[in-house]
Amino acid sequence: MTNQSFSNTGALARFIFRLDRLRMLWWLIGLTFFTLIVPAALANLYSSDQERQAVAETMTNPAMTAMVGPGDLDNYTVAAMTAHQMLLMTAVIAGLMGILLIMRHTRGDEEDGKLELIQALPTGRMAYLHAAVLVQLLLAVVLAFVIGFGLAALNIDSVTAAGSLLYGALLGASAFFFAGVAAVFAQLSANTRSATGMSIAVLLGAYLFRAVTDVVNDDLSWLSPFGWVTKAEVYTSNQWHLLLIMIGAALLLFAAAYYLNAIRDLQRGFLPERTGKRTASRLLLHPLGLAFRLQRTGLIAWAAGMAVLGVSYGSVLGDMETFFASNEMIQQMLAPEEDLTLAEQFLPTLFVVIAIVAVIPPVMAMNKLRSEERHERLEHLLGRAVSRHQLFGAYLTVALFNGALMMFLATLGLWAAGDASMDEGLSFTTIISSGMIFFPAAFIMIGLAAFLIGIAPKMLAAVWLYILYTFFVLYLGNLLDLHAWYGYITPFGHIPEAPAETITAPPLITLSVIAVVLCALGFAGFRRRDID
Repeated sequence: MTNQSFSNTGALARFIFRLDRLRMLWWLIGLTFFTLIVPAALANLYSSDQERQAVAETMTNPAMTAMVGPGDLDNYTVAAMTAHQMLLMTAVIAGLMGILLIMRHTRGDEEDGKLELIQALPTGRMAYLHAAVLVQLLLAVVLAFVIGFGLAALNIDSVTAAGSLLYGALLGASAFFFAGVAAVFAQLSANTRSATGMSIAVLLGAYLFRAVTDVVNDDLSWLSPFGWVTKAEVYTSNQWHLLLIMIGAALLLFAAAYYLNAIRDLQRGFLPERTGKRTASRLLLHPLGLAFRLQRTGLIAWAAGMAVLGVSYGSVLGDMETFFASNEMIQQMLAPEEDLTLAEQFLPTLFVVIAIVAVIPPVMAMNKLRSEERHERLEHLLGRAVSRHQLFGAYLTVALFNGALMMFLATLGLWAAGDASMDEGLSFTTIISSGMIFFPAAFIMIGLAAFLIGIAPKMLAAVWLYILYTFFVLYLGNLLDLHAWYGYITPFGHIPEAPAETITAPPLITLSVIAVVLCALGFAGFRRRDID
């Protein structure tokens, strides 16, 4: 690779920055807001050491270690509490940001034919990839400094400047590292969907691997980048060398992406592509079969991932049962319910996280209809003997099937692993019903996506903001002592906390009716509006 290969990188970087400036700004605002609001709230809610140590006592169980990682529970200051509760989860979101943003301007622009037009201009072969990487680096640095200095500016005693800067730097490094992962898969795969799916699979795999190894064998967590995040011990010993390890690993990933990009042809990847059949399946004669076929690979990948997520959480229930049995304080704080073990009482916390993750693939499945519209593929179908209501109904059916399948597989995995690891086992019907009652809430999210596709397709991103809001409120609501109505704004806040609570039909029926109305309105809007 010569200097000529990178010619006009600066102009392309400015071009990419201009295209993504609002998108990056919203990511920065969201991550910064949710990071800075937590320590300020915790300082007001838990002003004494006794209150904070009481919270720490509830966190010393395998399930919470799997979920948020280890923390400095012996000295649970506001800073230690913030790092323990927020750093890992925010790093996962930052990693997702890095994947989505760089994929747009690597495999995404190449698949859309934009890169071919750009390379017809006086630009180097490597310039566009290099420009995308530079923009990601700038975003990571800005994220690190904004969050680092923002935390330090809160003037909370335990929130030190050094720890705050390391906190922000780890988030920036997480975004940059997983942008490197995505850049590599953008060279390996020949299409955006597969490259994005594999990148997100690595992200979730790294989180799940760390979740299991933090409980089973902490030394193995060194093999996960999220293990580096938790082992940095922010606000305690501040292990800066782990930040350097993450940055070094990211640079190696980008070096590999540059090399692969230099030796491959445009519109090609290194992973073998399956040749199509000479004759198509009869299922493709119907829009439902086509919608399913277009999303089959993603459906299988997400199904496997959700099953693994359920198994990962279920596998720690046995350790949690042992922990509760040996901890008298926890037994006093959580009075046993009739016919329920203490571990089973903790299941609603796990189900909320599983349910929010499980709603992502069905919403993506519904949004696929809008993606096909933006890529001008719907005209080819609607110009034939395919009606709009058939097309809309096909994608809605796939999304609903997707949502039910994801929640069932995750719940089944949790039951299977939990039943095997616990002495008394778990009731199959109790666990499955406790997980599947979240489907009406997922139905609402699918219905909202369907409604926006039909009525206001340009506002479709609002669904993801709603899901992020749901995660924030349900994940941190109890810790921040948020008023109950914050949870009622999201459909997940109306789901009974089974098996600790009795499952009642009225809220589930109400949510389902609202979802049906949203789908019907979206259906009507899609039939009447113009196709982009």
